[in-house]
Amino acid sequence: MSTAIVWFRQDLRLSDNPALLAACKAGHVLPVYILDDVNTNARTRGEASQWWLHHSLVSLQQSLDGRLNFYRGDPLTILNQLIKETSASSVYWNRCYEPWTTSRDSEIKQALKSSGISVSSFNASLLWEPWSVLKKDETPYKVFTPYYRKGCLQRTPPREPLPLPETMNIVEKLTSSANLTDLNLLPTIPWDKEMQTCWIIGEAAAKQRLGEFLSHGLVDYKEGRNYPGNDPDNANVSRLSPHLHFGEISPNTVWYSSAAAGSAQGCEEDLDCFMSELGWREFSYYQLYHSPELPWKNSKAKFDRFPWKTMADTQLKQWQQGMTGFPIVDAGMRELWQTGYMHNRVRMVVGSFLVKNLLIDWRLGAEWFLDCLVDADPASNSAGWQWVAGCGADASPYFRIFNPVLQGQKFDSKGAYIRRYIPELAELPNKYIHCPWEAPQMTLDMAGVTLGTDYPAPMVDLKASRTRALDALKSIKSE
Repeated sequence: MSTAIVWFRQDLRLSDNPALLAACKAGHVLPVYILDDVNTNARTRGEASQWWLHHSLVSLQQSLDGRLNFYRGDPLTILNQLIKETSASSVYWNRCYEPWTTSRDSEIKQALKSSGISVSSFNASLLWEPWSVLKKDETPYKVFTPYYRKGCLQRTPPREPLPLPETMNIVEKLTSSANLTDLNLLPTIPWDKEMQTCWIIGEAAAKQRLGEFLSHGLVDYKEGRNYPGNDPDNANVSRLSPHLHFGEISPNTVWYSSAAAGSAQGCEEDLDCFMSELGWREFSYYQLYHSPELPWKNSKAKFDRFPWKTMADTQLKQWQQGMTGFPIVDAGMRELWQTGYMHNRVRMVVGSFLVKNLLIDWRLGAEWFLDCLVDADPASNSAGWQWVAGCGADASPYFRIFNPVLQGQKFDSKGAYIRRYIPELAELPNKYIHCPWEAPQMTLDMAGVTLGTDYPAPMVDLKASRTRALDALKSIKSE
């Protein structure tokens, strides 16, 4: 039997892994992970996602009986070395869809094939390939709903999950392999201690998380997903995004498992809403594939003239540190820093506050999220920020400005989310937990809160900053 190289990338699992399954049928399997620090833009991999990647690779290494080989550098150079070292005749991988990876992989495939190596790539991370869903005139969709309802759902359904390989003839680990620690993915200072308590990482954990969500969170998902104060372990949020990003579970597994659970539980409306969220993930990748400049270029050209603040370092830092004086915003930013995650409703609120109340460029927000999120994804992150900033192809209107006080009162009325991440406000009554500056001095004293000392006063006036944002929008309309 010949040797088949399986190049793991964003598919860190054994089940429903088409590249691994095909390689196992081809011969002895050499599993490889290559940290590409030559071709990649360094900004595509943040500190928090590197932390997750390390632990995900630990899990995959255990699943492969310690035989996963680690390398760092240019993939083509490394693959050629491995082919020479092992006399491998074939290479298998699952496709990635970021622009820099698609061009790199095309070059690698062409180079290997020209030297007589069989190369096969597969779709393991999307329900629909980005190039397979087009309008009748063969152009890409620009708006989510027709893309998803008329484009995706009217096509052949996503393939069903593939089984585990019946046998895996994995070769012994090569002496040329580095150790996982040599990839230097973990932080040099232990800022990750608290984050470690928030997550269980790996393929088994992803399946467990899916099962828990479908058992406890799918019913009432459509409404319940909006409330960040609910118990994170039993809330109507899946928290599957980092598992999906690193490929510890496939969207196909999530899709079909959800369909079965939704049908069994008779919650079709909640199921449709959850599946449409999977559709949004697809749409994000779709946008990035068809518009590679999505992470830095406004999809709506008029926003190129938008008067962002250019000297706002102090305000940006206050936002990053969760010290804006608006509790729902600060709780979200502290959740991000402590857990590497943020509730989706709150992501919209903190994003709106940055780009509209502070007039700070959405790209600075996207950059911070990319560094701090364990589910940091160039497609979803960029599309999400363009949506909230109003400059995306299919975006929330810029004049839709979330009021952080009203959002907190509506979706965290008892202040559970605020108290979880802003303990200095824990003793305030519910009436003032979202607007402590309105509390009588006696109430503040009884709660042990001194504004400006224990917790900051509001950094902007909401009404005035809203007016300023709308004036800024008018300025790019009138030109």
